Amino acid sequence: MLAAVVHLEGTSVTVHLTPMEGEGSEELAGVTDPKEPGPIIPELKELAWGAGSFIVFALLMRFFLYPRLKKGMDARYHGIRSAHESADAERAAARAEVAEYEAQLAAIKAEAARKVDDARATLEAERAAAMADVNAEMSAQRSAAMAEAEAAKAAVRDQIAAAVGDVAGRAGELATGRRPSDDVVTRVVQEVMAR
Repeated sequence: MLAAVVHLEGTSVTVHLTPMEGEGSEELAGVTDPKEPGPIIPELKELAWGAGSFIVFALLMRFFLYPRLKKGMDARYHGIRSAHESADAERAAARAEVAEYEAQLAAIKAEAARKVDDARATLEAERAAAMADVNAEMSAQRSAAMAEAEAAKAAVRDQIAAAVGDVAGRAGELATGRRPSDDVVTRVVQEVMAR
């Protein structure tokens, strides 16, 4: 057995271990025997069991577990790859459908624009024809009204000319004391009314 000897010198402490004589000296001699292996060094049978279990596990991994793992990984990879390819195919099909839809939409829009333009042209032609008819009717009515107005003017003009001639003749008679001739009065009245 070991005994500890402690020395105090100021602030430093020194500890020495010394073997004790008596009962515990055999135990101390057994522990420090250099012929026996250390407590952390494995024995040969432990090394054999460890190496054997490692070799069995390596063979099990190489021939049984790894091929199954590889097959599962390959199946997963091929599944993902096929999903990507089908997604790309569906995306391309969707783009083709969108392009076809847009082409049909453009054709429908062009057809609608053509129909609107045709309707607009037809409406414009009908409006122009209606305006021409209305203008012709208005022109005819205007001509008829002007002819009636001219006829009324002419009828009234003769009456006015006759009335003015009578008044002018009477005024000339009152002013001069004799009646002027009807030809002179008519000529003067026509000149005045022509202005």
